Amino acid sequence: MNKLQPDKNPTPFPIWSRNGFRVLTKNIRIQTHGDGDILDITKQAQERISETGLQNGTVTLFIQGSTAALTTMEFEPGLVQDLSELFEKLAPHDARYKHEERWHDGNGFSHIRAALLGPSLTIPFTEGFMTLGTWQQIIIIDFDNRSRQREIVLQIMGE
Repeated sequence: MNKLQPDKNPTPFPIWSRNGFRVLTKNIRIQTHGDGDILDITKQAQERISETGLQNGTVTLFIQGSTAALTTMEFEPGLVQDLSELFEKLAPHDARYKHEERWHDGNGFSHIRAALLGPSLTIPFTEGFMTLGTWQQIIIIDFDNRSRQREIVLQIMGE
């Protein structure tokens, strides 16, 4: 029987389980150049989902660190340039940042930019494939002022 069944649980909220439902964690490691480097990681994310054998569910991607972010967009040179120019207007490199006054690491702007987009993204998948639009890719933007080895954690839930 494949119906949802409540687990025996002493809390007031039932925990639901279903045969075949799993939660798996995968990683993507990527080297970035910093300084607003924008990279398409759609293929790597899809590969991680395919490795699990799950057919239907959601994948949450989370970038570790406070100077990079994740989002989706059409990954093409014009939009990549437009996005870079937008962030320079919103949080310019050469503006005065309290973070810089405290730490003297020159990357106050990168923390602000990353905070505007956020560190995570959740995407449903069906029949083993993410439900992205035709021109929609998953991108990482590394706003830091130096290159870094970045780690993206994927938590894949489904059946």
